[in-house]
Amino acid sequence: MSTIANSHILITGGASGIGLKMGKNALERGASKLVIWDINTEKLEECNKQLANFRDRIHTYKVDVSDPEQIYQSAKKLQAEINHLDILINNAGVVVGQPFQKQNMANINKTIAVNLLGVMHTTRAFLPQMIERSTGHIVNIASAVAHMGNPNMSVYAGSKWGVRGWSESLRIELNNQNVTVTSVEPGYIDTGMFKGVTPPLLTPLLDPENLSRRILRAVEKNKMHLRTPFMVKILPFLKGILPTKVFDFVAGKLFKAYHSMDTFTGRNSD
Repeated sequence: MSTIANSHILITGGASGIGLKMGKNALERGASKLVIWDINTEKLEECNKQLANFRDRIHTYKVDVSDPEQIYQSAKKLQAEINHLDILINNAGVVVGQPFQKQNMANINKTIAVNLLGVMHTTRAFLPQMIERSTGHIVNIASAVAHMGNPNMSVYAGSKWGVRGWSESLRIELNNQNVTVTSVEPGYIDTGMFKGVTPPLLTPLLDPENLSRRILRAVEKNKMHLRTPFMVKILPFLKGILPTKVFDFVAGKLFKAYHSMDTFTGRNSD
C-alpha cells in the first residue's frame, strides 16, 4: 500500500482548487516533501502564504505542463533537489466551454497539450526512477466525461477520454513493477474551473475538500479507480447495457446532463 506520511509528492496545477487542497491534506498527513507545479505566479505566491506553516516541506515552481521542454527540465532539477518522487498527481487541467465549431486552434491545442500530453510527459519524466526504485504511485485526474460525451466540452471530453485510456493501459503495463496507477473520474467539482455549470439530476457538485481527502485515501488503498458521485460509478454499466439512443434520452432528457454546460462561465468571468 502507498503511504502519504514521509513521502515526496508532486501535484501539477497544485497552487489552487483541488490541487492545493490535496497538497495541504498531504502535508497534514505527514508528507515530508510537497512539490507544486503551476503556471500562475500569483497563485503560487498565494499558495506559499496559505502553506506557510509547512514552508520547510514545500517546493513551488512555475511550470507550464503544455511545454514538454519545461517539464523535463523542471523534473531534472527537482530530482537533483529532492532525490526521488514517491507520488505523482497529474492534476493540471483546462476547459473551454464552447461548441466545437467555435473552438479556435489555440484553444484546441492548449487543451490537449495540458490535459493529455502534459500528463503523459510529466509521467514519462519521473517513471524511469520509480521503476528503478521499484516503488511509486501515479494519480491521473480524468473526469466523468471520460465515459460519456457532453455538448460544449467536446475537446475537454476528448482529452479526458485520452487520459482514461492511457492511464488504464499504463496501469496494466506497470502491474508487475510495483508502480501503482490510480485514475480519478469525478463529476463536476465546486471550483472556479467549472463555475456556472448546472449539475445533472442526482449528480451534486463535489466538495473540493472532501474529494481531496478521498483521493488521498484512494492512494493509500492503491485503488485503480475513484469514480464519484454515485451516478458516475454506474456510468460504465449504463453505457454498456443501454442502446445509444436510449442512453442519450436518459442522460439528456431525463437527467439533463447534456445541458449542464449551458450556464457555464468558468474562470474567465472572474
